[in-house]
Amino acid sequence: MAEGVLDIDDNGFEAEVLQSDIPVLVDFWAPWCGPCKAIAPTVEQLAKDFSGQIKFTKCNVDDNPITPAKYGIRAIPTLIFFKGGEIADQITGMVAKAKLEETIKKLV
Repeated sequence: MAEGVLDIDDNGFEAEVLQSDIPVLVDFWAPWCGPCKAIAPTVEQLAKDFSGQIKFTKCNVDDNPITPAKYGIRAIPTLIFFKGGEIADQITGMVAKAKLEETIKKLV
């Protein structure tokens, strides 16, 4: 697990994401996904930059099929931003760090 990024599963999703007191970014990914691997260092850097302001999590779609199905994940990486237990924003695919920062700043 990357520093500052919490691995979550179907069982812990509600407690870690939906009941969080602060906004949460969920990175839906898989180990075989090239773009997922490419965006991971950016997510890890943002986790350091915004530590304490937003919770950063990763959910492996292969190991946890229930949560991705619930949120209609059809392509990875998909980053979903939650605030107050609700979806606040969603980004699919490889995007620039600036785009992620812009989205995070709107939430914190």
